[in-house]
Amino acid sequence: MSALFRLVRLLEQRQIYFMLERTRPDTIRVNAVLVGERLEIDVFEDDHLEFSRFLDHEDIEGDWPELNRVLDDHR
Repeated sequence: MSALFRLVRLLEQRQIYFMLERTRPDTIRVNAVLVGERLEIDVFEDDHLEFSRFLDHEDIEGDWPELNRVLDDHR
């Protein structure tokens, strides 16, 4: 079984929300969402994988004005 299918089945078994994305010609990215954490898992054509973790709090940050400031900072 391919690494991608093993990963998808693992996430499904653990009831972890995920989305598939194609960001490079040699990988499929699996974005998985955990409480207070997001994972970007890249599965390569040769069946190896690499992942990055993004940890953060889940506090409410604000409303429209605050969101606009955050997005403006990333132009």
